[in-house]
Amino acid sequence: MKIGVLLSGCGVYDGAEIQEAVLTLLAIDEIDAEAICISVDKDQHHVINHLTGEEMNEKRNMLVESARIARGNVRNINDIDPGELDALVIPGGFGSAKNFTNWAFNGPDGEILPEVKLLLVNLVNIGKPIAALCVSPVVVAKALEGSDIHAAVTIGSDKAPSPYDINGFSQGLEKTGLTAVMKTVKEIQIDEKYKIVTAPCYMMEASISEIRKNIRSAVEALRDLV
Repeated sequence: MKIGVLLSGCGVYDGAEIQEAVLTLLAIDEIDAEAICISVDKDQHHVINHLTGEEMNEKRNMLVESARIARGNVRNINDIDPGELDALVIPGGFGSAKNFTNWAFNGPDGEILPEVKLLLVNLVNIGKPIAALCVSPVVVAKALEGSDIHAAVTIGSDKAPSPYDINGFSQGLEKTGLTAVMKTVKEIQIDEKYKIVTAPCYMMEASISEIRKNIRSAVEALRDLV
């Protein structure tokens, strides 16, 4: 089984969330599947100093930065044939809302990179499952917006501590045509009809061990959908 891992860079505030990405790769290996890391050969929206949270005056490329996580073994999204993948995982991190989409700046009215939308739509059309972790349901939402696919997804729960506006994100997902379901970090959401798995991960206050369990559950659900 080959599972794509779509990376938006390297670093929670401007790319892929590294812990979520690595734990995804670990979970894929643990179910005896092969991970295929994928990224986009374009600059990140910006670069953030992860010590201070301040923007830095430099540019970084998503594909090059993702290679840091993938140990150099990462493929350009334009070279991926959806038919070679059995499933896809999108780890979280602000890169999903800044680089793949501009949700971080324009909310549900924002845009998505055409190549990202194309891959996701093609996978859905041929029945390949997708797992979106943390904030990455916004990427799925923008990819499927305007279609007849109205999947049920989660981006977290307002019933447990979160550093983010879960209700605001959920309302945004609903605006694009998805159904938002409240789930804690101890839960995942599985839409069996459309084969879409979502897990809150670091959208909630959580320890790394809780994130590890949440991701493992999502990857196992993805395997079962395959």
